[in-house]
Amino acid sequence: MADTSSGNPQSRSEKRHQSHIGSTYAAFIKHLCEVGKLDAGLAECAAVSVINALLHRIQPGEAKDLQAQLPRKLLEFLPKEGPEKPARSFGKSREDFLRVVAEDLRKDVSEVEPIVRAVFLGLREHISEGEAQDVESNLSRDLQDLWRRTQ
Repeated sequence: MADTSSGNPQSRSEKRHQSHIGSTYAAFIKHLCEVGKLDAGLAECAAVSVINALLHRIQPGEAKDLQAQLPRKLLEFLPKEGPEKPARSFGKSREDFLRVVAEDLRKDVSEVEPIVRAVFLGLREHISEGEAQDVESNLSRDLQDLWRRTQ
């Protein structure tokens, strides 16, 4: 076959697709670094933590819609919950949300709100306006306020 090598059965189109997935993810993380003034490692960890916590606070249907708009490579980093790994308690309040992110990032709760806002901003700029409104409508009032502060 002309577009595969003997050592790698992946076609050129598959390689291009994988490259696109990686570049979309890299652009998302780079954007988070810029808006949040974060280093790449913290931006990546913050994106995973904040988005995971956010997905646990919205309706399952909305979570699937939001996930469909996220970079595929980012989804690979989100924790999978199953019978072998019990779900964490995410709570409903802003304080609970910030506490979960702070634990994930090994930071003090007082340090994470600007990081959460940066991820929310990056996320809002990556998803459609309709999806952003759907996410907001699924959040508690105190989290809606935090979500809106990124507009």
